[in-house]
Amino acid sequence: MSHPVPWIGLAAIVAMFVLPLLSARLFEGPRTIKRYPRREVCGDCGERWAEDHSCALEVVPARPPLRAELRRVSRGRALARLSARSSAIRRF
Repeated sequence: MSHPVPWIGLAAIVAMFVLPLLSARLFEGPRTIKRYPRREVCGDCGERWAEDHSCALEVVPARPPLRAELRRVSRGRALARLSARSSAIRRF
């Protein structure tokens, strides 16, 4: 009685030993190199830089503060310590 030969299994076993011997270039994609040209733009307005560039920035009026908006306090308005004693907790 003859049994059919499992050709798919035999091909898988052969591929298991042959594939590592092949060149790695066969399994890589196309070689592409991405290059981004250096762009020189104005730091204020973002327009392309030219020797005769002058920014025409608009002065935006200050808007009223939003409710519960946090802002930094200037050094002159910062809270000052009223007591000269240290704030260390002392034991009784």
